[in-house]
Amino acid sequence: MEPVEPVERVPFGDTGLMVSRLGLGCGGLGEARVGELDAERLVLGALDLGVTFFDAARSYGLAEERLGRILGSRRHDVVLSTKGGYGATDAADWTPAAITRGIDEACARLRTDRIDVFHLHSCPVDVLRREGLLDALGRARDAGKIRVAAYSGDNEGLAWAVDAALDDPREAAARDSRAFASVQCSVNLFDQHALRTSVPRAADRRMGVVAKRPLGNAPWRFAERPAGQDAELTWERMHTLGLVPAPLGWAEMALRFAAFAPGVACAVVGTTSLAHLRQAAAHVAAGALAEAVTARIAARFAAVGSDWPGRV
Repeated sequence: MEPVEPVERVPFGDTGLMVSRLGLGCGGLGEARVGELDAERLVLGALDLGVTFFDAARSYGLAEERLGRILGSRRHDVVLSTKGGYGATDAADWTPAAITRGIDEACARLRTDRIDVFHLHSCPVDVLRREGLLDALGRARDAGKIRVAAYSGDNEGLAWAVDAALDDPREAAARDSRAFASVQCSVNLFDQHALRTSVPRAADRRMGVVAKRPLGNAPWRFAERPAGQDAELTWERMHTLGLVPAPLGWAEMALRFAAFAPGVACAVVGTTSLAHLRQAAAHVAAGALAEAVTARIAARFAAVGSDWPGRV
């Protein structure tokens, strides 16, 4: 097995954090079908590759507990990212109590006294505007329980989380307190909506940006339209775009496109396979795509996909 160059680390906006350009999405890590030994091999193998950004969520099953157990004394070698706003003990979802209690419970599961990046997880704009919700997030940050307050989501919620110019003075006052210092959103060949809208604005505000779904559900796996599967829409978009991945191959072109997109600091790949993660690390080590390739991708999307909605 050929050695893989360690994944480079880059600044995460102006948060003061450094993150690996490739992160591990831990949804699969939390599944009960993944054995404890396999989970340990994946996390420790990721560390060996130089992956230091681990992205979990309250809804990712055993992910937080497993990360807390496996990382142990190496916890401070990594940036722990998780998501919540729901599922907290004795607290209604998307209330200040759910934020406060949920952060405390996530810290306990992760065996840490502070979460590096805590996201409100894919809630819509009307939830973000609920009275007291952002205040609870700010209090947790001020108390040192989280380092970076963040939002994970797309479309209108993402735009609201990023934009500083708001019509409602009450919302403008809340934004002046820097409610969110980072965002996580869909960025891939088949979903460039955020790259054309919210990501540039986030970069202007020196926010950290995490690209999720960088492979777009890998629709190239299917010779025919995968009806009823997550990749169905991206399969259709892939064929509409008519991109030619040679000589790189789809996975490499997709990952390098997302990981090095302007404004993006880290692309998280969700996998339970250390071999797949090693391959992703090798792709990222190859660096950004040639300017001619990115220009061709952008041109094709502008020609046929400019009106495609985000979050696919």
